[in-house]
Amino acid sequence: MATPLLPSELLAGLPQQWLIGLLLLLPVVLLVPSYLFLASPGTKMTKNGARRLPPGPAQVPVLGNLHLLGPLPHRNLRDMARRHGPVMLLQLGTVTTLVVSSAAAAREVMKEHDIDCCSRPVSPGPKRISYGLNDVIFAPYGEQWREMRKLFIVELLSMRRVQAASYAREQQLDRLIADLSRAGAEAAPVALNEHIFGLADGIVGTVAFGNIYGTERFAHRERFHHVMDEAVDMMASFSAEDFFPNAAGRLVDRVTGLVARRERIFRELDAFFETVIDQHTDPARVVPENGGDLVDVLISLWKENRGTLRFTRDHVKALIMNTFIGGIDTSSVTVLWAMSELIRKPRALKKAQDEVRAVVGGKARVEPDDVPKLPYLKMVVKETLRLHPPATLLVPRETVRDVRIGGYDVPARTRVFVNAWAIGRDPASWADAEEFHPDRFEGSDVDYNGAHFELVPFGAGRRICPGLAMGETNVTFTLANLLYCFDWALPEGMAAEDVSMEEAGGLTFHQKMPLVLVPTRYHHRTATA
Repeated sequence: MATPLLPSELLAGLPQQWLIGLLLLLPVVLLVPSYLFLASPGTKMTKNGARRLPPGPAQVPVLGNLHLLGPLPHRNLRDMARRHGPVMLLQLGTVTTLVVSSAAAAREVMKEHDIDCCSRPVSPGPKRISYGLNDVIFAPYGEQWREMRKLFIVELLSMRRVQAASYAREQQLDRLIADLSRAGAEAAPVALNEHIFGLADGIVGTVAFGNIYGTERFAHRERFHHVMDEAVDMMASFSAEDFFPNAAGRLVDRVTGLVARRERIFRELDAFFETVIDQHTDPARVVPENGGDLVDVLISLWKENRGTLRFTRDHVKALIMNTFIGGIDTSSVTVLWAMSELIRKPRALKKAQDEVRAVVGGKARVEPDDVPKLPYLKMVVKETLRLHPPATLLVPRETVRDVRIGGYDVPARTRVFVNAWAIGRDPASWADAEEFHPDRFEGSDVDYNGAHFELVPFGAGRRICPGLAMGETNVTFTLANLLYCFDWALPEGMAAEDVSMEEAGGLTFHQKMPLVLVPTRYHHRTATA
């Protein structure tokens, strides 16, 4: 029999904001006796007889298993799954939660039973920031979501749009190369994080708001960055109402100031989006010949109101929000994890650089048409996403009806976590699962397009990330140019094993310590040399 943990041990792994919320919640919920002592997962009786629920860890009063998540939930959930199995049931506060941690279980959730598991739980933070779930990421499954997703993909994220956005990628990449070249001329160490996040922000911002993004004419950029960072941080923070969706949870969020903070952030973002829309609808504004930026496209959808969806001003703002939340952090952290892994594996770094330099030849930099000719680079990206999926736990799903997963009964309205991080490191699917080894994909057709469930960094099924093509293009083009244009070294006195691979984050997980490298401009032989 397991030794009971002391309260201090139960709470030791929780972030500070979680502790504050839980301590305030405790005296409130103790006034409500009916649901404090939550039953352990197992066999329960229904009107039709016994129901076989998935196994899971023992629970404690009030919290259930909430205290077991900790600041790196994907790691703790992987460790729990090793004891209880790849289909595991938790009780997070009052919310019944299924966690799947194997390719077979992920296939059942996202393919075989996708229609039964493709909705989203309603969470107060995302609901407010997405203008009442008028978006693609957080909206529950239904006719409105299907219409929104179709518009989002066809009008905004199709390969045609991805290619049309190449001007933004090339423009921002040229700026990055110039900045890193100046640092390289002085042999100065560079904190690569700031440069890569700036690049991704510049690409997404230019696609969304046009060429004025990043210029003095776009006067609100710095303030927008600050508010967006606050919005992401707020959504990753502990919200009592997420786990106690009742009066007690709402009261705690008000007492801790979360509700007031959420409303302030929403008002500031909304004011910014209103300004952008007003500028784009100004009759005196000349729309570019290429059809304009993302906001122009969204406004045209709003004005034309094609299809069955009543596309409103709020839809425009919600989709702009989706674009920034889903387009910047995910691309940036993938490039940075790739560079971190390569600098720790000199042979892989040399192989990738030799490939790109052989293909590109004497050009000043990699061109978009060069990227499809770089198979090893694609392997590097796959291996990076296997080990470091940006969203370690995919955006939660919710079952819309009773379903059987892994031979277990899963009730309707169960929250579903797919642990993409654990699946990518599962020894049942991958040899030397913890090692960075891009060559494992040599001759393999395994890809991250949603057809192979041992590699699901973008999800699969109806809820696969709609920005996959845009994100993949940004990552591969950026990484190819970093490898082509520069030789990379660690600062003097630092060895490969000193590169920190510790994680931190909330919605996405990045390196806890900045990646500092010394770039040296590669002097390639030009075609006329």
